[in-house]
Amino acid sequence: MRGNLIKSLATVSAMTMASRVLGFVRQILIAGVIGAGGNPVADAFWAAFRLPNMFRRLFAEGAFHAAFIPLFQGKLVQDGSEEAKHFAVEVLSGLVFVLTLLTAIVEIAAPAFVYLIASGFESDAEKFALTTLYTRIMFPYLALMSMVGLASGILNSLGRFAASAGAPLALNVCLIIAIVVFADADTHVTGQAAAWGVFAGGVVQLFILFIGAARQGYLPRLRRPRMTPGVKRLLRLGAPGFISAGAIQINLIIGTNIASQEPGAVSWLMNADQLYQLPLAVIGIALGIVLLPSLSRRVKEGDEIGAARTLNRSVEVSALLCLPAAAAFIVMGAPICDALLRGVATDALGLFGGRSSAFTVEDVAKTGMALALFGWGLPAFIWHKVFSPAFFAREDTKTPMRYALIAIAVNTVVALALFPFFGFLAVAFSTSLAAWLQVSLLAVRLYRQGRFKPDDRLTGRFARIILASIGLAVFLHFSIQYTDNISEYLWNREWISVIAIAIAGLAVYGLLSLVLGAARPSDYKLLMTGGNGRQSRDRTEETEDPNS
Repeated sequence: MRGNLIKSLATVSAMTMASRVLGFVRQILIAGVIGAGGNPVADAFWAAFRLPNMFRRLFAEGAFHAAFIPLFQGKLVQDGSEEAKHFAVEVLSGLVFVLTLLTAIVEIAAPAFVYLIASGFESDAEKFALTTLYTRIMFPYLALMSMVGLASGILNSLGRFAASAGAPLALNVCLIIAIVVFADADTHVTGQAAAWGVFAGGVVQLFILFIGAARQGYLPRLRRPRMTPGVKRLLRLGAPGFISAGAIQINLIIGTNIASQEPGAVSWLMNADQLYQLPLAVIGIALGIVLLPSLSRRVKEGDEIGAARTLNRSVEVSALLCLPAAAAFIVMGAPICDALLRGVATDALGLFGGRSSAFTVEDVAKTGMALALFGWGLPAFIWHKVFSPAFFAREDTKTPMRYALIAIAVNTVVALALFPFFGFLAVAFSTSLAAWLQVSLLAVRLYRQGRFKPDDRLTGRFARIILASIGLAVFLHFSIQYTDNISEYLWNREWISVIAIAIAGLAVYGLLSLVLGAARPSDYKLLMTGGNGRQSRDRTEETEDPNS
């Protein structure tokens, strides 16, 4: 069981890692060519990108899967593949109709939607007009993502994770091509090209996922939309699921609106958001994608013991991977931003005419502070992806919705209260605080229901993982002081020094984990191989000591 989970996690994480590496390249190019706080194009692009990006995460990674996968799994297990195919067709037809209508409304009333996501831009006519233009170009991506979410939900339910995890590569590739081709143009032209790159990325993703579904014999075909019992049930689950699974994204939208009152703040927050998305995607989103079908099947089969064990191991694996990432962001947020968004960007742009990065020293400092605050919230962002599926697998979306509404309210009140004193940093702080509140409520509820009780292995290892992460933070804190000295041996490139320190920190953390007993060599081997077959699973279960 654990081998299967980690094998699937390794598949999704590997594809997600590749996508996020390309995402780093995309981010570096956008920051280097367009910049951040000093260019209205940057704020306009990131504000317009926030809405379609939110729906991408909700449909492809969150709320839609939370409602669709348990119902689709139920059709597969109880009624067979033909009924499951029929249900998928019903859902697709309804999605296409509703989202095509919504897209048409947004195209007509784009200024009103821009006001909803960035009301502070109203005082800057140029920025508001650019955001409106980019919104009209990018918003059809939302409808494309709904169909991508359906196809990926089908494939994930069938245990086919590679195509859905790899499809986001297309978005980054299209954006990179757009930025590179128009790198030497006026930034207004580059921003518009990037917006069209987002739209093109949605088209390519849809093509990839529909080909994958067709190969499994599940190519959905459009029919006249009807309000069937299956669709009604999906809506009953999906409406609260949209809020519960998308609380973090909704909080970010609220934060974007509040931050839009401060020039440059939207860009600083979005750049920090894109940086912490790497571990969030590789660990949390990947684990959530794998975990929901696994828990759903066990619940449908009545295997509550197996579901509880899967949840324990998921918390353990995610803690082992996310706590060191959080420590790195907290300790060296600004150096990471300087290395990637200035150092790497400057050298990369040197290939296109010797330009320097448009990302300034002020941008580095502000983005670094936001990244550190998001780092405190990173474990909560990830564990939300672990605990929420335990409710969704049982078709309970109302309980997480109530907690999500509480978190959204707290986020809004705290951000508005602190913004006059701390500016955009209040947004990053309130987002992390709300995430911790939401995940705490989810965990306590599951504990009281008897569906999540940390076993001896989890409690024993968790404390050791924290100690190893503290050791990593201490190492990074002292090492980063010697960046200039180290760079003398690394071609006088500070960004290479920062990356070298991060790699050394990873080795230190791995060693500390082994010495303290936070992990075993067999865990790393299983993570790297993905748990190769039954023999690997048997060997893992034999060596598991619940008290270790």
